[in-house]
Amino acid sequence: MIDPTNLLAILLMAAATYLTRLLGYLGLRNRALGPRALAVMEAAPGCVLISVIAPVFVSGHPVDLLALAVTVLAATRFSMLPTVLIAVASAGLLRLALG
Repeated sequence: MIDPTNLLAILLMAAATYLTRLLGYLGLRNRALGPRALAVMEAAPGCVLISVIAPVFVSGHPVDLLALAVTVLAATRFSMLPTVLIAVASAGLLRLALG
């Protein structure tokens, strides 16, 4: 069972990630953006997510490292939302199965 504090942290991180994208688009919706600016807008939520989860993966726990490998593989094949869903699901299932 997930700890309520951890669940709250996950939900707040998801909200922060989503809001970085939403507020960026709302703030710049009437401007014509070049390809570089669009690339930055697409990358910002991913950067927030990586900065939050990166410390977990330097812990050296095999289950977390396996979940990271699954996430990296998913990121090479899918867009951000499916990758995040796969990452969360794989981390949860691997922790349940392998502890």
